[in-house]
Amino acid sequence: MHLTETLSIAIVTLLRPLVRILLRNGVAYGTFAELAKKAYADVAFADFGDAGRKQTVSRVSALTGLTRKEVKRLLELPALYDAELDRRYNRAVRVISGWLNDGEFLGADGQPARLPVDGERGSFAALVRRYSGDIPTQAMLAVLARGDCVVREDDGIRLTRHAYIPAGDPIDKVRILGTDVGELITTIDHNLTTHAADLRFQRKVSNAQVAAGSVPAFQALSAERAQSLLEELDTWLTQHEVGAETAGTHEAPRYVSLGIYYYESEPPSEQ
Repeated sequence: MHLTETLSIAIVTLLRPLVRILLRNGVAYGTFAELAKKAYADVAFADFGDAGRKQTVSRVSALTGLTRKEVKRLLELPALYDAELDRRYNRAVRVISGWLNDGEFLGADGQPARLPVDGERGSFAALVRRYSGDIPTQAMLAVLARGDCVVREDDGIRLTRHAYIPAGDPIDKVRILGTDVGELITTIDHNLTTHAADLRFQRKVSNAQVAAGSVPAFQALSAERAQSLLEELDTWLTQHEVGAETAGTHEAPRYVSLGIYYYESEPPSEQ
């Protein structure tokens, strides 16, 4: 089998679940095609220029198969990026991480404490000020409540979920489609093109012969172990953030992430 054929199979495989989401949300083929053309033009312009030469519309046209007029139009379109959505998601993640790792917001048992709403120290308001920038306390409380991450009780706010999962907000859910799947594909692309010494971790465990009655137990086991690992790694990352001790040392911060996912399907049918 040729590389082109293998790549075609891979494209159809990853497009099927994406198209299912698009159709469910009323995104017709024409809209998808326009977005695909925009991505082709942007990537060709940003990542496929010749070394030492400025990328041109003509070279992008030749590389993508789009007309020069089309390339020019696509490159002039504004970038598709929702800064507010990205800001809300990242700040929610940071608030929960701070609640799990910052001693000021932990109880005597080392677990996230039940926090009073207001107060200069050890309160939900103080937590939000420290980890969410300028997002108001009540706005962050609403975001976390929609994700079923907190509950409000008579004596304060209690953390009920150690990760921000936007369970009640379809917009935030769709955002994860772009960020998490994009990161996975970017990692695969990196591993396809880099030297062996620079490969990034990319693994999964799977088995096509698992007894159906054992699946719920594996779901519970994998969720528990994965959450525990992610919390451990989150603590490590928090301890190694760029801070005052590295100020002025020209150490630029880097974005890193590691994802774990669960997948299940019926076994492939016999041909």
